[in-house]
Amino acid sequence: MAYAHITGWGMAVPEKILTNDDLSKMVDTNDEWIRSRTGIAERRIAGEGESSATLAVEASLRALEVANLKAADIDLVIVSSSSPEHIFPATASLVQDQIGAINAGAFDLSAACTGFIFATNMAAQSIRSGAIKNALVIGAETLSRFVDWTDRNTCILFGDGAGAFVLQANDEPGGVLSAVMHSDGSGGDLLSLPAGGSKLPTSEATIRNGLHFIQMDGKSVFRFATRVMARATKEALEKAGLEIEDVDLIVPHQANTRIIEAAARGLKLPMEKFVVNLDRYGNTSTASIPIATVEAFESGRINPGDKIVFVGFGGGLTWGAFTAEWSGPLPSERKVLHGWHLFLARIRSVLLRIVRVIEGLIWGRFGR
Repeated sequence: MAYAHITGWGMAVPEKILTNDDLSKMVDTNDEWIRSRTGIAERRIAGEGESSATLAVEASLRALEVANLKAADIDLVIVSSSSPEHIFPATASLVQDQIGAINAGAFDLSAACTGFIFATNMAAQSIRSGAIKNALVIGAETLSRFVDWTDRNTCILFGDGAGAFVLQANDEPGGVLSAVMHSDGSGGDLLSLPAGGSKLPTSEATIRNGLHFIQMDGKSVFRFATRVMARATKEALEKAGLEIEDVDLIVPHQANTRIIEAAARGLKLPMEKFVVNLDRYGNTSTASIPIATVEAFESGRINPGDKIVFVGFGGGLTWGAFTAEWSGPLPSERKVLHGWHLFLARIRSVLLRIVRVIEGLIWGRFGR
């Protein structure tokens, strides 16, 4: 049986920073109020020309560079997002084209902030089954485009960014060891973006009533999150045959410092075991876990052989976790020239568009 190893990782965040002091000039709030309730000090906001797809592409290229893997060798691209580029086409298809993953199938996965957990499990299962060898899993968000900047209860929380993992098949034990996924649709209304789908298509009324903005019952979501974070962590560890004492690090969804502290108490672990960076990025939804992982690795907190639990929760309601033994990039005989491959991918994309135009002209002529 093949094992699904995490061999590459990358992140991308917008340059624009929105601080709590900046927000205090927009709504009735202040730095102390936000920090004491959430732990957030600032967040990144996508600028003109930036989107979930552009951030996803940037994070993906960095992950492929770490893995020293050509995009053409990727078999599957999954983008988990609560703010996709479009309802369709899938953001994953746009990423697949831009990076030159010419042999990959691509699809989006929607499970709110737990999406990256679900997507990584889907990719790992595909590798373990023997169906594929290499997968690219991305969490990408531009939630600032769906925030009501007059609502101080939600606009203080969310930020933009993307993170990506490369998963590869290997005969050596390790990589993703176990995963658990849960949902409870009875709480779907606690965190939602009501309009824009088939139930409430865009209309003058939905716009007037603010139904295209994120809506959240903060207290109920907080109670739900504090219940499930520790529970999902324990489930994933039990499924992997590990004890809490075996854990070197926990990478939780970055939503609220108090939620992470509650999980630490429930697991009887010190906060030093948890990666926390939401003070600088806010809640980046599906991107928060891979972004936190990249920063943990770069700061020396993750080393080969470490046992790590990744755990999240989100709208749906959804929650889940997976355990992994960190291995790092697989041995390779030569360095991949990613800049050259990216250039070829862009040329190929343009040529395919030209071919479609020519096909249209030819078929149009014969049709007449």
